[in-house]
Amino acid sequence: MATQPKVSLGEEVAQLAPWFHNIDLGDGIETAPDHFLGDYPRFKYKQFAQVIPEDLTGKSVLDIGCNAGFYSVEMKKRGADRVLGIDADERYLAQARLASQALGFSGVEFRNLSVYDVGALGEKFDLVIFMGVLYHLRHPLLALDLIREHVARDMMLFQTLQQGSKNTIDVPEDHPFYVPGTFDPPAYFDDPAYPKMHFIEQRFSGDWTNWWAPNRAGSEAMLRAAGFTIEAHPQDDVYLCRVADVPYSQWGPAAVYPAKEGSK
Repeated sequence: MATQPKVSLGEEVAQLAPWFHNIDLGDGIETAPDHFLGDYPRFKYKQFAQVIPEDLTGKSVLDIGCNAGFYSVEMKKRGADRVLGIDADERYLAQARLASQALGFSGVEFRNLSVYDVGALGEKFDLVIFMGVLYHLRHPLLALDLIREHVARDMMLFQTLQQGSKNTIDVPEDHPFYVPGTFDPPAYFDDPAYPKMHFIEQRFSGDWTNWWAPNRAGSEAMLRAAGFTIEAHPQDDVYLCRVADVPYSQWGPAAVYPAKEGSK
């Protein structure tokens, strides 16, 4: 029986194309050398890498929407004891396994799992990476709530596509139905810096999975509403967050409107 010829690393990379992460695997092999964004995501990572702890020894990392595993491997390079990358696309997971093994990081685990199913993991992580995912989701705030509730122990590195104003404004904690003395809604709702979530009905940059594009204020408001505080903002669309001491479920409607005495 004839043996099958061994497939080279370059051939394996080609078989799993196209790649969204351009990863240098050594020996002149890159996974996406002609990426339309250039050396992505490495060039972007270099602009915010300093906000992540340099030494992750003893820490666990969950990379949600890991794609080809670039960030998973980078966290392993920083000494993380446990790194788990999850994605709902089997081709991305195959890319991630190939890349991590080719780079000598076989200790990184990759699993097929949706962000909506993170509760099934049954564990919390010191660092959650949630980059380039939010705008692909039908239910983005739910995803943030689930991360906060089930898997985020301390830090979250967050990134999302943003559109609109990069400014923010102060808004009241309780919005009036009308401007006092009129039947007009508050004018600040039309301010470009008011927290907004732009809905993309069809496609963005040719991609039908791009559903949402918050402005800066919208991103920050959603993070706070889900129970995160913003510790660093190294790029317009990148945030390092911490789990807030008191989650939204404890300071939301139940706290503002406690049940009346005798009610059920």
